[in-house]
Amino acid sequence: MPAPGENLKINGDRLWDSLMEMAKIGPGVAGGNNRQTLTDEDAEGRALFRKWCEDAGCEMGLDTMGNMFARREGTDPEALPVYVGSHLDTQPTGGKYDGVLGVLGGLEIVRSLNDLGIRTKHPIVVTNWTNEEGTRYAPAMLSSGVFAGVHDEEWAKDRVDAKGLKFGDELKRIGWEGEEPVGARKMHAFFELHIEQGPILEAEGKDIGIVTHGQGLSWTQVTITGKDAHTGSTPMPMRKNAGLGMARVLELVEEIALSHAPHAVGAAGHIDIYPNSRNVIPGKAVFTVDFRSPDLSVIEDMVKRLHEGARKICDDMGLEVELEKVGGFDPVEFDAGCVGALRAAAERLGYSHRDIISGAGHDACWINQVAPTAMVMCPCVDGLSHNEAEEISKDWAAAGTDVLFHAVLETAEIVE
Repeated sequence: MPAPGENLKINGDRLWDSLMEMAKIGPGVAGGNNRQTLTDEDAEGRALFRKWCEDAGCEMGLDTMGNMFARREGTDPEALPVYVGSHLDTQPTGGKYDGVLGVLGGLEIVRSLNDLGIRTKHPIVVTNWTNEEGTRYAPAMLSSGVFAGVHDEEWAKDRVDAKGLKFGDELKRIGWEGEEPVGARKMHAFFELHIEQGPILEAEGKDIGIVTHGQGLSWTQVTITGKDAHTGSTPMPMRKNAGLGMARVLELVEEIALSHAPHAVGAAGHIDIYPNSRNVIPGKAVFTVDFRSPDLSVIEDMVKRLHEGARKICDDMGLEVELEKVGGFDPVEFDAGCVGALRAAAERLGYSHRDIISGAGHDACWINQVAPTAMVMCPCVDGLSHNEAEEISKDWAAAGTDVLFHAVLETAEIVE
């Protein structure tokens, strides 16, 4: 099977124009986007994507979770398709590239193939997965999770947002619930292009990140109970300060994560203190510890040490503590063949590259359970993402999509 020629590249200007045009839908307040899942803005973005795909000669499929599948036919009707894509939904204060680059990069592959008159043995399908972000409806990667059999569809459609609106009802309301059974499609392979959402590639001056693994994570909700008391009149030795107990546990979290450097991380992002009054010693602290690593044994060790250490800290301080696992998934190792295709593409095209581990969850992490899967990343300025100031360059977008283009073509097999 011949590899694509090194001069074969996508139209970087057209890709950039498409990114800017999509960014006009659901504009944020500071230059980014607020196009949360199953909103009117999401529906408008989907409609534009469908129009572009149909203009490129694709047939659009839609499943019962609202996942979109734009198919460019191959020459062999029996060959399983090569899928490529990501998500169009954003954070409330999201950027113009997170997820969107992977979807529109897939579309640009189809457009470039049309321009060049290239046919492939395997069909190519560009995918928009519903509710990757998980902001409006938890958990993240919800619809790809249903597709992969990780979540039950009825359970997923019963998820509610902050206003009590159900996922299933909102999917119907915006008119994007399909009839195709979710998960019925079979894949030859799946590729996802994404911005790094971290600082490594830019800091090292690398054009491309070849994602070999996705970090697993474990979320542990810790509840520490002490005793509310007046901050001014309660002697120091007689206090049961849940806030101080939390501080000491958070120091332990830092220590545990650093002991597994460089790939393990840990922190608490969600914290509630009660009663949260200036002159009351906190009687209760509730926080969620997020541990991540590409090695499952490391995650298990970190969680075990958290349980043991938090109990000792609280026992010594006369505090009560409860620890409950509230979320998580195992680390992901992406398919060696798909990873190899991406690495070979970067080499062929002359782009500097390095292997990288994804610190965030992506739809590819679930699809990896049902099909050979890999991811490629391009840098983002200062590693900033989930922020309206998120930025990439036109050259970075084109380079990432070029590598994606070559890997997809090699996997879908060019017909001479």
